[in-house]
Amino acid sequence: MSGAVGRLTATAPGEAAIDLAGVDQFALLGWHDANLRVLEEHYGGSISVRGDALVLRGEPAETETMARVVCRLVELLEREKALDTVSVHYVLEQHLRPQDGEPEAVGETLLVAGNRRAIRVKTAGQQGYVEAIRAHDVVFAIGPAGTGKTYLAVVMAMDYLKRGLVERIILVRPAVEAGEQLGFLPGDLQEKIDPYLRPLHDALGDTVGPGRIQRYMSSGVIEAAPLAYMRGRTLNQAFVILDEAQNTTLGQMKMFLTRLGHQSKAVITGDVTQIDLAQGKDSGLVRVRDILAGTEGIAFVELTQRDVVRHPLVRRIVEAFRVAEERGAEKRK
Repeated sequence: MSGAVGRLTATAPGEAAIDLAGVDQFALLGWHDANLRVLEEHYGGSISVRGDALVLRGEPAETETMARVVCRLVELLEREKALDTVSVHYVLEQHLRPQDGEPEAVGETLLVAGNRRAIRVKTAGQQGYVEAIRAHDVVFAIGPAGTGKTYLAVVMAMDYLKRGLVERIILVRPAVEAGEQLGFLPGDLQEKIDPYLRPLHDALGDTVGPGRIQRYMSSGVIEAAPLAYMRGRTLNQAFVILDEAQNTTLGQMKMFLTRLGHQSKAVITGDVTQIDLAQGKDSGLVRVRDILAGTEGIAFVELTQRDVVRHPLVRRIVEAFRVAEERGAEKRK
């Protein structure tokens, strides 16, 4: 952030100015200055623009912190070419985390796909997840919605494919969703499968673009299928992703894990708070933690609400549900 900090000058106690020469001011300020309004509401100061200078006023300590946040936003804008209020909230939370004893996000670049924006890790938890994928052949990523479990797995798979470390990517999901089974859905097999695999397609679209997905899939470089279609196969030189693994039974989990062949890697993702299996069926993702804990070559990564990188409300929703579930558990005792 040294380049952005170099734009900062202190003009008086409780006042600072940031040089915006060469910065896209509209992108920084947001529509109707929405990005800066978020900062003003959070810190209680004021922000105004005078030509190529952004002037911040408020309590000295608050103004200093607000200036550092704005410098971080300028750096982010120069790197990503876009900002929105979600990005602003994320940067604010980054500056709050060191007070809780957590390091700021590492920001490692994982993939740059053509002219598309660079994809980077955004939290310390995500960095640990990526490092676990690199260091282990089987990685379980467990955590709430919005932590990037599936997204980062797809990004890493594409990186491995581009570097020739694997020959294909296989995307797998159990065909169970909110109590429904695959056979109850209308249409042919592909139409039945598509709704379950849509989140994986969305992540692929961000890494290679929608146009190239079809070419990869038609050539067999990328394959997407329900978990049931993995039975009896041996998956060699492949990066295999099992998504929504909380909806597998223990038998299905064993079947999937024993498909792994030579020079292959498997990433299994899931949220154990959102199990859609029929009443009385144990989740394979829950059970496998006890069975495989400590097994060489296998890593378990626990992501938390601190790693949520979607809309700021997602983190609050996750936390609210966690508190409600804990209260419910206490009442049942």
